[in-house]
Amino acid sequence: MPRYRQALPQLSDRLFVTDGGIETTLIFLNRRAIALIASFRLRPELQQREVVLSGNIGPRGDGYVPGAMMSVNQAADYHAEQITTFAATDADLVSAFTINYTEEAIGIARAAGWLGMPAVISFTVETDGKLPTGESLQAAIERTDLATDGYPAHYMINCAHPSHFQDALLPGSQWTRRLRGIRANASRMSHAELNEAASLDEGDPVQLGAEYRALRGILPWLSVVGGCCGTDHRHVEEMVRGAA
Repeated sequence: MPRYRQALPQLSDRLFVTDGGIETTLIFLNRRAIALIASFRLRPELQQREVVLSGNIGPRGDGYVPGAMMSVNQAADYHAEQITTFAATDADLVSAFTINYTEEAIGIARAAGWLGMPAVISFTVETDGKLPTGESLQAAIERTDLATDGYPAHYMINCAHPSHFQDALLPGSQWTRRLRGIRANASRMSHAELNEAASLDEGDPVQLGAEYRALRGILPWLSVVGGCCGTDHRHVEEMVRGAA
C-alpha cells in the first residue's frame, strides 16, 4: 500500500536520489538491441541457420483501442523516425505488431518503402475476428496492399486467440495467402477482459499447439509462429510442434 501519499518526504531537507536520464538512453536502445542480437547471429553454431533480425515497432496508441487515429500521412511521418533508426542497423526488416486500424498500417508500410526496409504488418483482432474498428481482416489486408502496391512482405496476426479469427480465414482466398505469421494469445479472453484481468491467463499450451496445427491446415504456407499475451516457452514449443 502507498506509504507517503499524504506526506512526501522529499519535501524535507533530506537528499533523495532518482534515476539517470533514461529518455536519451531509450533513443539508442533500438540500435544496441539489434547489435546485440546481430552478435548472436555470428556464433559458429548459427552459421548454417537463417536467423532473421526484425526491428519491432508497435502502434502509436493503445494496441487494443483505436483511439486518436492518425491519417496515413501522419502515421508515415510518425513511424519513419524509428524505421530510419532500424534502417541504419543490421535489422533485416521491420515488423509492426498489434496494429488495429488500416491507416496506421498503410503509413508504416509507406515509411518502410521510403527507407528501403522490408516490412511486415501484424494486425490484431477482436473475438469476432474483426479489427477493433469493425473492419474485417480481409478488408484491412486488401486495403493496405492496394494503397502500397503490395509493399508489405507479408502479414501476420497477433494478440488474439486462434478461436477469435480462425473462422475469418477463408481457405483458397487470395488475401489469406498474404498471411504468413501467427503470434497468438494463450487466453481466449477479449482485449477488454485481458485489460481487467487480475492475473495472467496462461491457457492450455497443448491445446494451443493443436490449434496451431489446425491453422496450418488452413494456411499451409504459414512460416512464422510465436506467442503473444500469456505465452512462454511451453506454448511456443507446442506451437512449433503443431505447425511443423
